[in-house]
Amino acid sequence: MDKPMIEIELVAMAHGGSALGRHDQRTIFVPYTIPGERVRARIVQDRGRVAFAEGVQLIEASADRVYPRCPHFGPGRCGQCQWQHINYLAQLLLKQDVLADQLARIGGFDEADVQPVIPAPEPWGYNYHMTMIADEAGQPGFAGVDEGRVILIEECHVMHPDLWALYEQVDLQFDGLRRLRLQIGSDGSPMLTLMMADDNAPELHTDMPASVNMLLSDNEPVNLIGDSHSRYEVGGRSFRVTAGSFFRPHVAQLDTLVSIVVDALELTGGAAVLDLYGGVGLFSAFMADRAGLVTLIDSYPPAVTDAESNLADFEHIDLIEGAVEDVLPELDEHYDAAVLDPPREGLSAAVIDTLAAMQIQRLVYVSSDPATLARDAKRLSRQGYRLGRVQPIDLAPQTYYIDSVAVLDYEA
Repeated sequence: MDKPMIEIELVAMAHGGSALGRHDQRTIFVPYTIPGERVRARIVQDRGRVAFAEGVQLIEASADRVYPRCPHFGPGRCGQCQWQHINYLAQLLLKQDVLADQLARIGGFDEADVQPVIPAPEPWGYNYHMTMIADEAGQPGFAGVDEGRVILIEECHVMHPDLWALYEQVDLQFDGLRRLRLQIGSDGSPMLTLMMADDNAPELHTDMPASVNMLLSDNEPVNLIGDSHSRYEVGGRSFRVTAGSFFRPHVAQLDTLVSIVVDALELTGGAAVLDLYGGVGLFSAFMADRAGLVTLIDSYPPAVTDAESNLADFEHIDLIEGAVEDVLPELDEHYDAAVLDPPREGLSAAVIDTLAAMQIQRLVYVSSDPATLARDAKRLSRQGYRLGRVQPIDLAPQTYYIDSVAVLDYEA
């Protein structure tokens, strides 16, 4: 049966990277399009009131449409980028719109104070690490737009040039490889992190052009060749990051991100601050000079070990290894503020309840997903918090991903 064709005008950008329009009282999502464009499209998935379509013909193009830089970009190809067809300044405006829309629709914040997106200093070649997946032959590539397909690439324009050079040097074809993380430090030192089908280390050549580590099934790192960690320079400080520890790949934007977070706290000299999901201590290192006490909590043991090294020059930072849900209720100290940097899934209901019970005056929420930010802000608002300024910052140009820093003040 032939799939139906429609002509549709796209009116807004949806969270997830597709533009949307209305047709026959249904919302239609069309990827690789831009609000303001008119296209002929083919319905590929019909869910009643909502349908998904693929563009067939561009009838009226947006002035913001540009030619994609990468030959792997587009329908049926690499799924790493979604917005290479959109002028970069227009990407920033769309991200601001999507963030405001998510806060309104999911959170009920119709008048949220969403600031203009802080642009990346360089919208290409910015990632210092990227994780690839292996095909059946063990060759690393990126997840394709089509589910289950691995795209082997010949170029990538969001990798840092030195990271791409590492990829071109690496010849890793062996059974059992599931994922491969390519990584360079601020000094260019290369690292490979292997994720295998089982916990058996593969045979490797000693002349590998990089340090090599392996993550076991429980995410425990094992050093195979060279160093177990990379080092990154942020704000004049060096941060050790062990294989498996979380660290944002857009290193050039981290100075700005840290400044936004620390300034949003508005700390006085004697303040006590929580750093939840604190990782290797990035935020703690820069709020320590403005606080009387900093308590970092993280559940990943290697990250806490990294934090011990990265924060060794401070005597007023406490490090606690454990799940935030478990540790928070056991704390006796009164805290004036907290930085929340949860994974993309956001905060659990238990953490939200405990934060409210602790009556922490200011929360600074570092979000990597506008939908979970909106959900969590709504839950926190029911517990007495008021959503204030939301500052988006672009950590992932050419993609739909939206990072932001939101301030919530306790007013109950």
